[in-house]
Amino acid sequence: MEKAEGPIQTTAESSSSSSYHTVPSGLTREEFEDLKPVVIQFHNYRVNPGQCSSLLAQRIHASPNDVWSIVRRFEKPQIYKHFIKSCSVREGFSTTVGDLRDVNVISGLPAATSIERLDVMDEERRVTGFSIIGGDHRLKNYRSVTTVHEVAREGKIGTVVLESYVVDVPEGNTEEDTRLFADTVVKLNLQKLASVAEAVTPCETGN
Repeated sequence: MEKAEGPIQTTAESSSSSSYHTVPSGLTREEFEDLKPVVIQFHNYRVNPGQCSSLLAQRIHASPNDVWSIVRRFEKPQIYKHFIKSCSVREGFSTTVGDLRDVNVISGLPAATSIERLDVMDEERRVTGFSIIGGDHRLKNYRSVTTVHEVAREGKIGTVVLESYVVDVPEGNTEEDTRLFADTVVKLNLQKLASVAEAVTPCETGN
């Protein structure tokens, strides 16, 4: 189990993020209350002036293990992430904190390449996260965390994936524009993750 070298989350007291107060689309209030301790621990950022943050959720009709087996593939983000043309990892890659990947983005986006660092990999709690540390793009100081959770609904076991991020607002853009762009990309990725995971195995049904 690999975890971040230092805390990637902040406490509610020291953060200006209010993501844990708002129920993400797709979750019930009860489900969100059950997940709130995880949200506060892993998805709560210090948002400085000139930055924006968001928390999104995706319900998936597949087992958490199947979903996690896809999400944990730091070396293969293109399995479920749109707009990625190719990805390569640096020499000595072993899915541990500090590993780097070089991402090539498809044409048509305000980006060409991205150098990304694995910040956290917790196999037991199904938590992973990365930050963008270089490349040709406009997402400066982008950090993201993804967590995978088992949920039961109407007698069926499924999964909820939470993904959050914090990023600088590019010069010439508004906070709303930046969040809309980033949210759209994350939503599309999570929707594709659901499609890929649901095609792996059918979700288990409880008695």
